Amino acid sequence: MDRSDQKLEVIRKLLAKAERAATTNEADAYNAKASELMAKHGVDAAMLAAASGDTRDTIGSLRMKMTDPYSVEKAQLANAVTQAMGCRLVQHPGYGRGQISAVTVIGFESDLRRIEVTYTSLMLQATKSVVHQRPPEWSRESTTAFRRTYLAGFSSEVYRRLLAAERGAVERHDAAATREGPSAALVLADRRSLVQAAFDEQYGDLKPGRKRTLSGSGYQAGREAGRRADVGQARVTGNRRALERG
Repeated sequence: MDRSDQKLEVIRKLLAKAERAATTNEADAYNAKASELMAKHGVDAAMLAAASGDTRDTIGSLRMKMTDPYSVEKAQLANAVTQAMGCRLVQHPGYGRGQISAVTVIGFESDLRRIEVTYTSLMLQATKSVVHQRPPEWSRESTTAFRRTYLAGFSSEVYRRLLAAERGAVERHDAAATREGPSAALVLADRRSLVQAAFDEQYGDLKPGRKRTLSGSGYQAGREAGRRADVGQARVTGNRRALERG
């Protein structure tokens, strides 16, 4: 196990404590710390690669399979994680209308590993919670519509939390820096530019998809669930076969 794997293992153990926490406040504290550590891990990996010229942290791709029900919403969650961590994503349509069969993420290898770990956990949490969601009986609203907006709200809040953690890690790193050299903000901006160039080279001819309009009322409930979600947990064991590296 290399140093990077050791850091991810610390995050796994921290979030395992969150699962066993006796109170919501205790769980929130563990989850917040895990999110902070995951973001710091990303900054540290980027700065190490920039300082040492590490050729192992190159731009690659990660293909993740999406399954129904709610394959579009699962792809939306994958995109939330991907965008927050400075990478880019393309969706691959399924055979049925409104289906997504897979997504491909373009980014640096160290970030792809973070995305794989984070998305796997969040997808399992979202899938587990959404089956218990139903609209109020008096509303006569479709359960499917309610659950779609629930998952949209979940993804929106996850993106907000992850992005805040990423930005916070950069700010803390640069505030504590004592050596001369490029700031973390500059290094990560350069990495995002390289990722964008690689993405454009492979998928630059694709047109953006149409913006979806959802009619359900589960958005706020989903956002609250996203606020409580474990960010960074690696429940990859037993589910790795669902993720295929490209």
